Amino acid sequence: MTVFAMAVLSMLSEGPMHAYRMQQLIKERHKDEVVNVAQRNSVYQTIERLLRDGLIEVESTERAENRPERTTYRLTGTGATTLTQWLRGMVAEPAREFPEFPAALAFLPSLGSDDALGALRSRITVLEQQLAGLDAGLAEAGTFLPRLFVVEDEYRRAVLLAELDYVRSLADDVAAGELRW
Repeated sequence: MTVFAMAVLSMLSEGPMHAYRMQQLIKERHKDEVVNVAQRNSVYQTIERLLRDGLIEVESTERAENRPERTTYRLTGTGATTLTQWLRGMVAEPAREFPEFPAALAFLPSLGSDDALGALRSRITVLEQQLAGLDAGLAEAGTFLPRLFVVEDEYRRAVLLAELDYVRSLADDVAAGELRW
């Protein structure tokens, strides 16, 4: 199962809805920072897969004037059980992931040290901007949302801050000649 499938199941655990509403809610709640909803096609492909697997079902299909047909989906009992089990596992057990940045660091010697230093400094600037944006978002959200609904942003902030500290240190070591190739 994909993270996007988990998001769809989670949205439907709140009640029946159509695909467009799910996509809207994910964006409105800024969950698109942790779930890729850029491609509308992926929403429908995920829904088809969940239907095929019996995790969701069609509740109704309707057509409003001059609008395309709209199908509303609901979570099945199996879907609710699957969502709970999957979330419990994701929270409890670290996954083996392959993010790009550690891979790039593994091959850092393929860049010249000056080129690497320039790229690291650029990354520092981007990370600082992301951190500032996340801080602003957390401050704003804290005025109207319970903490439970922003814990993923707290986590992203902690990871971002750790990465920023590491990249600053690495850039300093390259600049000082303490890390050479």
